[in-house]
Amino acid sequence: MQPNNPLHGIKLEQIINDLVAHYGWEYMGTVVKIRCFNEDPSVKSSLKFLRRTPWARAKVERMYLNMLANKR
Repeated sequence: MQPNNPLHGIKLEQIINDLVAHYGWEYMGTVVKIRCFNEDPSVKSSLKFLRRTPWARAKVERMYLNMLANKR
């Protein structure tokens, strides 16, 4: 159990869906410059890339945490 980890129990797919709903693909692609956000973006391609690319996943998770902090 990870009580201090705000991402504990949140699936990567949920993070992507929430970010797309809040920011949209275009903004996400300017913050995290990866092809799966900028060229023909989809949740499926993003999941595939982010699961294999730790640096990009870390940036996306940071963006998600910032979004949650700004909503409070």
